[in-house]
Amino acid sequence: MAYTTIKKPSDYFNTKLYTGNGGTQAVTGVGFQPDFTWIKRRDGGTASHQLFDAVRGVTKRIFSNTTDAENTSATTLTAFGTDGFTVGSNTGVNPNGNGVVAWNWLANGAGSANTDGATASTVSVNTTAGFSIVKYTGAGSTTYGHGLGTTPHMIIIKKLNSSDDWFVYHHTLLTPSATQKQFILLNSTSAFASNGSATTFTSVSNSTFGVGTDDKISESGDSFIAYCFAEKQGYSKFGSYVGNGNADGTFVYTGFKPAFVIAKSSTSVTEWHMADTARRPNNPNDVYLAASSSAAESTSNGVDFLSNGIKINTSQGGWNQSGATFIYMAFAEEPLVGDNPATAR
Repeated sequence: MAYTTIKKPSDYFNTKLYTGNGGTQAVTGVGFQPDFTWIKRRDGGTASHQLFDAVRGVTKRIFSNTTDAENTSATTLTAFGTDGFTVGSNTGVNPNGNGVVAWNWLANGAGSANTDGATASTVSVNTTAGFSIVKYTGAGSTTYGHGLGTTPHMIIIKKLNSSDDWFVYHHTLLTPSATQKQFILLNSTSAFASNGSATTFTSVSNSTFGVGTDDKISESGDSFIAYCFAEKQGYSKFGSYVGNGNADGTFVYTGFKPAFVIAKSSTSVTEWHMADTARRPNNPNDVYLAASSSAAESTSNGVDFLSNGIKINTSQGGWNQSGATFIYMAFAEEPLVGDNPATAR
């Protein structure tokens, strides 16, 4: 059986928990210098998710739960370090006495020019882990290089210089004819929408992705950031499942012990549920945040993270609405096979 060359998934993705001090804090223990860091205050009140990356540069934040444009704040994430990052006094990333979670991915620094597409892009890519950060300028209907060398399974795009929805392409979202791609919004609880006139997402290949004329992802002259993910066996999985609405829910095979999962119903109104083994190391994994909400961490009936996948053990609609199709992204704590095989939890 083939498996990924990634023997230690935490070298490429890692979740870090810390307690804010309200001042300046160097957060270490990530295990690498992150290129994409997604931070959420866990308790003590509401706070937007704040996302930072090395291509846009430190202090520049976007918010997964809003349509807001990128803004710069000198008191947020101020540096990427060799084993983590430094935060300032902003209460969303460093609240005094409150818990914070940061999900971190490794790409390849500030990026370089990519001319694979009809329009140039700036790309920071880690082909081993199947992750790239792409910054581009809108030029109407065109293509942009993503650098992965394989076809992405999920792409998350945000316009930076003005307010607009987040766009999410997931490879399982197809119209019934399977000829047009559908999309879903990260900042919303809504179900998917179709790009019926091919004005949104038009193509995806092992070198490029194509956009139409929809202002959300291609408005001429505007700036955009795209986070691109390709599936790597034993490390990442981007799939779907159907809910059955009862406590004995679906088993979702990933081929590894998950460390982090985001799931959302693509066919009904639900939040984007986020669970990880840092915040809840033991089953049931019943602590979640919502990527589409500023709300503090909540506890509900949850899921089990097993050595080879996810067992849905709740009738709660955010994970298991009856008849609803859910899309998900998952990253490994340990591979199922290889030199460092997963064990049951």
